[in-house]
This record gives sequence, C-alpha cells and structure tokens, in this order.
Amino acid sequence: MTTIPSSGSNAERVFIFDTTLRDGEQSPGATMTFEEKLMVAECLDQMGVDIIEAGFPIASQGDFESVHAIAGRAKNAVIAGLARAINADIDRCGEAVKHARRGRIHTFVSTSPIHLQYQMKKSEDEVLEIIRATVARARNIVEDVEWSAMDATRTPIDYLCRCVEMAIAQGATTINLPDTVGYATPDEYRAMFEAVRNRVPNAGKAIFSVHTHNDLGLAVANALAGIAGGARQIECTINGIGERAGNAALEEIVMAIKTRCDVLPYTTGIEAAMLNRASKLVAAAASFPVQYNKAIVGRNAFAHESGIHQDGMLKNASTYEIMTPESVGVTKTSLVMGKHSGRAAFKSKVRELGYELGDNAIEDAFNRFKALADRKKHVYDEDIEALLDEGIATAADRMKVVALTVIAGTMGPQSATLTLDMDGKHDTIQSSGNGPVDAIFNAIHKLVPHNALLELYQVHAVTEGTDAQAEVSVRLAAEGRSVTGKASDPDTLVASAKAYLSALNKLTARGARLHSTAVG
Repeated sequence: MTTIPSSGSNAERVFIFDTTLRDGEQSPGATMTFEEKLMVAECLDQMGVDIIEAGFPIASQGDFESVHAIAGRAKNAVIAGLARAINADIDRCGEAVKHARRGRIHTFVSTSPIHLQYQMKKSEDEVLEIIRATVARARNIVEDVEWSAMDATRTPIDYLCRCVEMAIAQGATTINLPDTVGYATPDEYRAMFEAVRNRVPNAGKAIFSVHTHNDLGLAVANALAGIAGGARQIECTINGIGERAGNAALEEIVMAIKTRCDVLPYTTGIEAAMLNRASKLVAAAASFPVQYNKAIVGRNAFAHESGIHQDGMLKNASTYEIMTPESVGVTKTSLVMGKHSGRAAFKSKVRELGYELGDNAIEDAFNRFKALADRKKHVYDEDIEALLDEGIATAADRMKVVALTVIAGTMGPQSATLTLDMDGKHDTIQSSGNGPVDAIFNAIHKLVPHNALLELYQVHAVTEGTDAQAEVSVRLAAEGRSVTGKASDPDTLVASAKAYLSALNKLTARGARLHSTAVG
C-alpha cells in the first residue's frame, strides 16, 4: 500500500485529492492543452496536494499522454488515473501511471438503483461481481487502489456496505463515497460515512474519501461533514470547477480547516500562500474566469467598499477579515506600474503576484507590458495579471492577431480589416458586418473557415477608468467540444478578435475539424 507522508497524528491529517485535471476538465469548455496540464500539475505538486488525479487515460490518446507525462514528472504527489470498472480501462490506467514515484488506479462503478436500472442495466449481484474482479485486477497492477461507488448518496445503505466490504476485501486502499449528483445534505452525508465505517467489518483497512458536487451549493459543507463522519481524504478542484455546478473548491476547504481549527481539528499539507496563484493559473488555462465574489480567491474576497467596513479595517483589519490576504497569496498593496518602470521592477512585480516565468517568457511579458503602459495611464496589478494569464494561455497558439482596423459609426456599414499570423504566414482580409464585432468575427471566418458555433460573447473591464483594459470571453462549440477563449486589451475590439482566435486555437489543438467552405 502506498504511504502518504503526513504531519500531525493520523487521526487529524486530511489528505487532499485534487481532480482539477480530470473532473474539473470535464466542465464544458474547460478542456486544457497538454502543456497547460503539465503547468497545473507542477503547481499542484509544489503546493502540497497529496494526490493529483491527472486524467482519464482511456478517454483519448491525449489524456493518456498527459497522465503518463505528469506521472513521470511529479516529485511529491501520488498520481492517479481514473478507470471505469472495465478491464481495458484499468490496464490503460496502470500503463499511464506506471512510471510515477507513487501511482494510483482509481476505479469506479455505479451502485444506486437508478443507475443500475437505467445506466448499468445490471443487478446488484452482477455489480458486486464486477467490483470483485476489477478491484482485484487493479490491485495486481499497483499497490494503491481507490474504489468509488458512483451515486453513493442515493444507494441503499445495506447494499452500499456490501459493495464497500467487497472492494476492501479485494485490496482497495481508499474507498470513495461520492455525492455524484450533489443531492445530499451535510447531516445525511456525515451519517452515511458513520454508518458504513461502523457496519463494514474491514473498514479499518482503508482510508475513506469524500467527493462532493455543488448542485445545491453544498459541496464544501458536505465535504467537511464527511470528514466529521470519519473520512480522511477530500476530493476537490481549484476554483471548484467541475461537471454541472462544479466540485468542492480546494481553496475553500483548505482555508476553512486552517481558519476554523477550533471546530475543524484537522490539518492538510497545502501551502496556503500558493492558493491565489493556483487559482489564477487554472482560470487562465481553462479559460474559466473566477467570479468576483468567489470565496478566498475572488477579486472582491479582500475588498471593502462600505464606509462602515472601511472604517473598521482602518482601525483593525480583523474587524472584517477573518484571514489575511497574504495567507492565501494575495498582496495587500497595488503598486502602480507605468511606462517608466524597468525590467527589475517588472520582474519583482511578477514574482510578487506569484508567477514563475523563464527569461524568454519574462522578456515577452515585459515587452507587452511596456506596450500596454504606453496606451494606459495607470497599470494596476489586475492589468499585469491579465497580461500574464493571456501570455500563458496563448503561448502555443498557431494563429495570432497581427493588425486590426475597424470602421464603425452610425452611417455604416461597419467593416474590419484584419491581418493574422497563421503558422508564420501573414494573411489579410476585409469584411463587413452588423456592428464592429460582427465584422471582426466575419473577417476571422474568412481567413479561418469553420463551422464553430458562437455560444458566448462577454466583455468586462479589468480595472476602473475609461482607459481600463477590456477582458473578453468567447465560447465556441464544434463537434461536441466546447471551449472558451479569453483575451484582454485596452481596445475592446482587439480583445474581441484575440479571444475569438484563442477559442479557435483551442478547438484546432484538440482535434476538432473546423473547416467549412470558405466564404467568398
């Protein structure tokens, strides 16, 4: 059995299992490139995540390769791959994690009556036999096997106990009882763990795990309730991304335990000061913006506008802040950078914001910062973060905006002249449309013929003021894939072109066949 280093007593240590790269990536539009996955995995490993679920190896060759690469690079974390209770899945997963310092196969099967009747079309006894055979097969490949009862919270407790007992008997070292559809309440979830752990004779041979979804907004509360019920592993994601309404947010769980240790007497191995950096990295890689009022890592998490709150903060920060910004990696001050700032100051600011960039990336970012500073009176931390995040997200893009000229106004028609760099070749075209943004997107369509459907176009200002950078999000769908591109620029129309192109780049990078008949 794989042993995970712990701090403090085993009874109090809670292991953090991050599934951002698997369950999180299953969010519509959140698919990441190979390079983005490696960056996120490295950050999670450095941050102290105990187990990284790196992907679903059988899903695609790309998923297999990313899990395999992460397994070979991880320095501290256990690297897990997900496998259905199917022999081919388990074998493929074992192959993907075999080079990890510590590898895990995470296999699952449905147990609830509704899943058995409509999805599995199996009887309870047939599923028990599947558990027996597949968990044993996984254990013959690796020592560390996690078994999950999909839809555990809607499974009759007697049958759930039989399934858990079988999985442990066949060598499962971790038992996950997920609230797959976000249905449970905290009291119910805690009671389920207490019942299973008390009734299953061999329960003491495995670590129990929680995996909660946020369909009713209870994911974090349920996860903590499961820990109170005896579980000692929490499955969660950065920013709470995941299928449907998402998963329990890692940063919220970690800071709840850290801040309320009086009623949550547990410890984790997470370096909390890296939470803000991890949040921004995942948001940029997945093109999933973090809501302003998101707990812990949202833009407004440590912002105070009310006069009463500001007065209290000036007298003593603890009047309205139950944790310090620094504790999660947020800087208190907002040093204004401008066109006279040099490389040294820029590098210092980049490090202060929690980014680690190589020399070439720093030079590219600095040049883009200077260009921005020439156009904008004050460059705030948020501007620099947007600039850095865009650089991370578009570093490997095949198609980039070179030049854009737009003619708009009441007289019409609105038109756009666009030059793109496509694999090193420059192409220019002019197009018109029903408004300047429509004209730009039509121009891109002419240069890059495609059938992708525009699902979302959204604009917001990064900072205050009329010279604020616009941050544009564009979501495109093609062949069942949905991706989001994001870009920022003081010119909203330029940001729109970049964001649309970013989404197209992601679709082509992930194998979507975009080409349609070229527009004349």
